[in-house]
Amino acid sequence: MIHTAYLLPVTALIAWSLVMWLWMYATRLPAIMKSGQPMDPTKPKSELLSFLPAQVAWKADNYNHLMEQPTIFYAASFVLALMPVASSTALTAAWVYVVLRVIHSLVQALANAINLRFSLHVLGTLPLFVMVWAAAGQLI
Repeated sequence: MIHTAYLLPVTALIAWSLVMWLWMYATRLPAIMKSGQPMDPTKPKSELLSFLPAQVAWKADNYNHLMEQPTIFYAASFVLALMPVASSTALTAAWVYVVLRVIHSLVQALANAINLRFSLHVLGTLPLFVMVWAAAGQLI
C-alpha cells in the first residue's frame, strides 16, 4: 500500500521550488539585460554573474539550496510512503519541513539575514531526523 498523504508535502515543496525558479529568472533576466554585460561562456560562473545585484543573486542561491538538502526530504518521504504503516508524526514532520523551507526561502530571497537563515536551516533539519527515524523504526 502506498500512503499518498506523504506525497502532498512533496508536491508542495516541488511547487515552491518552481515558484523560486520563476522568481529567480524574473529578477535575473532583467538585471542581465539592464547591465549590458556580454554573456561570455568562457568565463567562470562566479565571474560571469558577478555584476548582478546581491538581491538578484539571493534568489538564485536559494533555488540552488532547494536542489540540495531537500533531496533527503524527497527520499525519506518516498520511503515513508512505501512503509506498511503510516506515521502521523512523520507526516507532521514532513509538513513542518516544507513550511520551514518556504520561510527559509523568503528570508534568503528578501533580506538574506544570514543568522536567521542559518537558524531556520538547522531547525528545518530536525524534521528530517524525525522522518528518517520513523522510517528506520519500521525497517528494523
